[in-house]
Amino acid sequence: MKKIRYILEALFLYLLFAVFGCMPAKTASNIGGWIGRTIGPKLAASRKARKHIKMAMPETKDERVEEIIQGMWENLGRVIAEYPHLEEISRKYTTFENENRLLSLLKNEGQPLIFIGGHLSNWEINSIALLTHHNKKVDATYRPPNNPWVARLLDNARTLKGRLKAYPKSTKSGRKIMQALRQGHTLGILIDQKYNEGIEVPFFNMPAMTNPVAVRLSQRYRCPLVPVKNIRGADGCSFRIITYPPLEVFHPDGTPRPVKDVLKEAHILLEAWIKDHPEQWLWLHHRWNV
Repeated sequence: MKKIRYILEALFLYLLFAVFGCMPAKTASNIGGWIGRTIGPKLAASRKARKHIKMAMPETKDERVEEIIQGMWENLGRVIAEYPHLEEISRKYTTFENENRLLSLLKNEGQPLIFIGGHLSNWEINSIALLTHHNKKVDATYRPPNNPWVARLLDNARTLKGRLKAYPKSTKSGRKIMQALRQGHTLGILIDQKYNEGIEVPFFNMPAMTNPVAVRLSQRYRCPLVPVKNIRGADGCSFRIITYPPLEVFHPDGTPRPVKDVLKEAHILLEAWIKDHPEQWLWLHHRWNV
């Protein structure tokens, strides 16, 4: 039964990709957003999102909570519709802020670099925009869907059919990631999903199991750990990518800072980004231990 369900899910998604791929990028995004905000709030998963919003931002009024849920589904619908157009959107409809800071980080050829972010806006745009704007390849990490056919389709889209590298989160991939950093690659990691084998770090004042790998890799290979925020514009299909100063992963004397302290600072940034644009974050993740 599981195999049949996976096949049906994959066929449906392949059909969606084919339909959206035949449309102009902005039209696809707008239609995907309409489908998301029309259908999404009626799904049972919205109860989970509602619970998480009230946990993280208890001061939020009920009507605002419902607006955030509708906006979250609209954003997710747009993300799905934008998959066939990631290269075009990243090139034509994406801009970088603090570009001088970004360019200074990219100028050292052979220097490994780690970007960190969250599931905000269209998170798939980040690494592709660095390729289309600055000819810089970024290796991505991701948690693959359980459905192998769906995983293959999404992987094909996010890597631009193999032009970029993407590593599913696994022990085998961990060895490949370390090898890539030793070779001076740039790596992108989203740090806002629950990781049961990680360490407990406050997130919206609640304990959250968090993957420490980004900080540990930054310390091990002595490479900058750079927060990056992606925000969707008011027109729905434009994006601003904002580069922040690297987090301090070492003390002034050169000794490594506690990983938990660095992650706390990363979470403070993430919280601020989410509070500024709560409808653009994926509230469906079971992020907290409570």
